[in-house]
Amino acid sequence: MTGARLRTAAGRAAVVLLGLLATLAVAAPASAHVGGGAAGSDFDAALRSVTPELPGVTVRVLQFGDQLEVVNDTGTELTVPGYSGEPYLRIGPDGVWRNALSPATYLNLDRYGRTPIPDDVDIVAAPEWEQVSTEPAYAWHDHRTHWMTEGQLPPLVAAAPDRAHTVSEWTVPMAHGGTEVEVAGVLTWSPPPPGWLIWPVYLLLLAGTVAVGWLARSPRPLGAVLGLAVVASLYHALATPVPPSTVSSHAGAIVSALLPALMVLLAAGIGGRAALRGRGVLAGLMAVVVGWLLLVQGLPDVDVLWTANALTTGPQLLARAAVAVLVAVGLGLVIGGLGAARRFRDDARAVPAPAVG
Repeated sequence: MTGARLRTAAGRAAVVLLGLLATLAVAAPASAHVGGGAAGSDFDAALRSVTPELPGVTVRVLQFGDQLEVVNDTGTELTVPGYSGEPYLRIGPDGVWRNALSPATYLNLDRYGRTPIPDDVDIVAAPEWEQVSTEPAYAWHDHRTHWMTEGQLPPLVAAAPDRAHTVSEWTVPMAHGGTEVEVAGVLTWSPPPPGWLIWPVYLLLLAGTVAVGWLARSPRPLGAVLGLAVVASLYHALATPVPPSTVSSHAGAIVSALLPALMVLLAAGIGGRAALRGRGVLAGLMAVVVGWLLLVQGLPDVDVLWTANALTTGPQLLARAAVAVLVAVGLGLVIGGLGAARRFRDDARAVPAPAVG
């Protein structure tokens, strides 16, 4: 086998291997980057105060107000009443206990409170406690912290959708031992970025990447796009927000999100080296692999492209820019990489064989 054939076989083997590894990575970023739920929203909820302060108790608002989380690392039990004041939750050293006779037990299982309430639920009956966790942490859909009507904006927002609004100021009562506790926060709405501004940018990213693969005279511009893909992929993984304590640690979420990013780095490294050496076919094939991996990362978070708020530990603009590269450039690399592989393969075939005499 000649050296050229060996290089071709090695390139094809690399594509197959990376494709198999990418298949194994499909599920990781979809659940790990944001811990489930939406990555973008025009609504946002913020915690203002816990009164009195409770050292050892952490209260967090998750996913724009979709969930409220309590972690109680003290030796004293913390209780949360239901919407009618009935016993609902006990969070303490022996884990989390939930009252099966509280309507909140069923209403809080779903973001919009659509879980049917059993007929035997009784808010005045003695609590029927069921243990739901052995850890002193719990997250639930508390319907005071978010907007409940699906597909419909609050009236004040609908009346002036081009302005930011305070939708509600909410409180959630709790008790720590014998001390009454009030958790207070605010729910806001912000207008999304204007479509006339953002969509042309996304389309230009897509069209420019496709053009690099189909029209560039050498594979080197494709190598430059692969470098941009690596930067966006790594940033997106490292900016993974802190997940619910009941799901994962922040470090664990970042490690999980880094899996496809490191695969992007590997494939882009192979493709970039091939592009510098003028091996357009291998560069194009690696661009297809990188593009597919970018889509695996970006599509679960695609809603940040047209919403006002994004779940991220970094600046909102950078989070939106990273996802734009993952999705638009990712799709462009798949299309443009196929074009480059075909074009440079045809160019190689068109070169006449040296005369033998």
